[in-house]
Amino acid sequence: MRISVSGTHFSGKSTLIKALLKALPNYAGIDEPYFLLEQEGYEFSIPPLLEDYEAQFKRSIQLILESRSHTIFDRCPLDFLGYAFAVGEKRVDLKSWIEDMEEAIRLLDLIIFLPIEYRDRIAIPPSEDKKLRRIVDENLQEIFLDDSLGILENIKVLEVTGSLEKRVERILPLNST
Repeated sequence: MRISVSGTHFSGKSTLIKALLKALPNYAGIDEPYFLLEQEGYEFSIPPLLEDYEAQFKRSIQLILESRSHTIFDRCPLDFLGYAFAVGEKRVDLKSWIEDMEEAIRLLDLIIFLPIEYRDRIAIPPSEDKKLRRIVDENLQEIFLDDSLGILENIKVLEVTGSLEKRVERILPLNST
């Protein structure tokens, strides 16, 4: 299976991925495009601009297309569309973005969506833009849970909340290996 763990920043994605990789030792984990691009020398604007999210979007597509089965991704291209909508919706060429990611999205077997919970499970640093975080979460809920883009019909999306242990318990039975 190819699994993406998606959600806004500080929703517990990396923590969940570490726990899943421990429980599924035959899986490889792929870090989120932000960190990979940063390691490759990409310089992000502060705060990130639409162009920064587009670069992450393209890197995410590349990572999925180059992947093998038994891979867990920290984010998928749809995450970056949620951010792009939050920072520059009027400038996003939605048709082009969807065309660019359709092949990669079809390779995913499961998207695990981590929404913001009533009580945050991860401490949010005061420097974080909490309004952006909330807007991105709302965008991602529409994309993943409502399939507002109409591209997820053959992909299982699982919304997961609760403690780390509860999250892992809900996901592991879905693994076919």
